[in-house]
Formats: sequence, structure tokens, C-alpha cells
Amino acid sequence: MKNIIINNLIDLPTNNSLNYWWCSGFMIFSFLFIQIITGIILSFLYVADESLSFYCVMNLSNDSLFTWFIRYFHIWGVTFIFLIFIIHIGRGLYYSSYLKISVWNTGFFLYILMMVEAFLGYILPWHQMSYWAATVLTSVIQSVPLIGNLMYSYIVGGFSVTNVTLVRMFSGHLILAFVIIGSAILHMFFLHKVGSNNSLFISSGYSDFNYFHSYYTVKDLFSILSFLCFFIFLLGFYPDLVLEVESYLAADSLVTPSSIKPEWYFLFYYAMLRSIPSKIGGLILVIIFLILLWVPYTSNSCVYNNIRQILFWVISSNLLLLSYFGFCVPEEPFITISFLSSIFLIFCLFIFKFFNILASIVNKINI
Repeated sequence: MKNIIINNLIDLPTNNSLNYWWCSGFMIFSFLFIQIITGIILSFLYVADESLSFYCVMNLSNDSLFTWFIRYFHIWGVTFIFLIFIIHIGRGLYYSSYLKISVWNTGFFLYILMMVEAFLGYILPWHQMSYWAATVLTSVIQSVPLIGNLMYSYIVGGFSVTNVTLVRMFSGHLILAFVIIGSAILHMFFLHKVGSNNSLFISSGYSDFNYFHSYYTVKDLFSILSFLCFFIFLLGFYPDLVLEVESYLAADSLVTPSSIKPEWYFLFYYAMLRSIPSKIGGLILVIIFLILLWVPYTSNSCVYNNIRQILFWVISSNLLLLSYFGFCVPEEPFITISFLSSIFLIFCLFIFKFFNILASIVNKINI
């Protein structure tokens, strides 16, 4: 055990050109540890029952400072995880980290698991927004041809979202947490095996290296302490910033909220889903985007190519635009613009991932 720690945390050879963008992985792991600890404590206090869950969660906020702190630490923890995850994936795209195929595959799988875990956790408070978000998003599954209804019945446990659904979501939320831990360890294993990507676009991850301690441990600790200070500030002064008004209303199947929307890190997916009147059409659009985001193509195009940099920032701006449209009321012109933005996003991502193939084709045509 001692040798494992020394070889992976102290004497690990790490590329010399890594900047603060490469601290995001350590910060994700740190906040994931916080989520595990607070989640275990909350699981002892939570009751998975449609008539009790909402009041149980409200009591956690009102009974004592300790339970309030644990609950809001868990709420803000997932927000910061996805904030850093977006930075982590963005850095990976910008510097072509998908060249490290095994690392990219396990990291992308971890991102999918985190999205499912966040969705399951969002349902557990059983307030108005969580109940109706579960109703809307699980209904998308029914649009899958042939197996949609069967999948829906297994996931929901009946013909609609009920107490059975809540119990299944709670069980899935707990089990998936341990799968995420295993996936994170697997991701780190491949990262340490093949080496990290770097800002100088050096193909070998272990050329021109420093030992991880203390050159990078200091940078990682500085980064996580800076984020924790910002975290504590938001937790203390704006604890309800990431909560909707409906979060303080018990779930009612007879009263639909005026606007149903997910958490901020799902807004651009939500805008894609509802940009097409057909549920299966919106689902296909999201799947195409995820496939293009995942494709671990071994491109040799340099990260400092001007066209690739422009494409990256166009993609980033488009995602921000779709997040805004996901927050807006589903009406014109937002629906049409969301559809056009989604198509343009997929087009730009396709060119970004396969830039060197397209460039070689153009060169051959010119020759």
C-alpha cells in the first residue's frame, strides 16, 4: 500500500508543462469525496416515501445547523462538481485529450454516470420541480422504439411516477455512487499508465517531467483551497441560489409548475430535447451530440491551429446560448433558435473532431 501511494502520488513522473487547467481532475476527486461523505450521512436521515420524503428533507434544513450544513454542502457539491467537470472536459477538447483513448473513454463514461447520479439525486427531495422533472424526463424513454415502454415500466415501476419510482431512484442513487468511485479509480489508473496530455502537445506524457510531489501537489492544493473558499462563500451567503421556488413546495401530481426545467448543468440538453416537437427527435439530437463529444479519434491536428481554436470557442458559446434557451419558456422564437443552434453545434463539433481528415481532403482537392 505504501509503495502504491508513493508511486502514484509522490514519485509519479508528470509532464513539466501542465498548467492550472490540469488541476481540475484533482478538484473533481476532492468534491466527489465530499459528496460521498455528505451522501452517506444524508442516507441515514432520509426516508424514501412519497408522503414523507419532502417533509423529511425540509426537516433537515430546519432541525439543526449540522443537518442544514450537510444538506446544503451536498447540494452545492454537485453544482461545483459539474462546474469543474465542464472545465475538465473543455480543457480535454481544447488540448485534444481524446488522443489518450483509454483515459478519454473512462472519463466520458464517468461523466455519463455523474449525469445519471445527479438526475436520481434531484428526484429524491420529492418537491414540485423534482417530481415533474422525473415525469417529463422519464417520459422521453417511452419514445424509444420497440423497447421504450418496457424500459419505462422497469425504471418507473408502473404506469406513472409513484412511490415505487422514488424507492427505485433512491436505491439507484446509492448503488451508482460506488460505481462512480470504481470508475474514477479506473480513470486514474489509465491516466497514470499512459500519462497526461499537456499544453505543449508533446506526444509522450512522461517526457520532460517533474515528480508529482511537491511541484504539482502545491498547485492542486492551492486550486482546491481557492475553490473551497468560493464554495463556502456561496454556501454561507447565497445557499438557495441553485434552488427553484418549487423546491419548497411538496410534489403534487395535480398541479403542474408554470415552467419545468432541470438544473443548470442540464439546460443545454433540455433545450435540445424540446427543440424538436417529437420526443424521439430531441433524444436523437442529444445522442448524436454525446457520440460526437465522445469519439476518441486519434487526430494529429495541433491544438494551436487558429481554425480549431475558433471552432472551440464557437462550440462553447453555442452551449451557453442553448443553456439560456433551456432556461426560457418553451415558445417561439426560442424553440426554433434552439433547433438551429443544436444543428450548428453538432456541425461545429463534427468539424472540430475530424479537422485533420477534412483538411487533408481539401489539400488533395487543391493539389
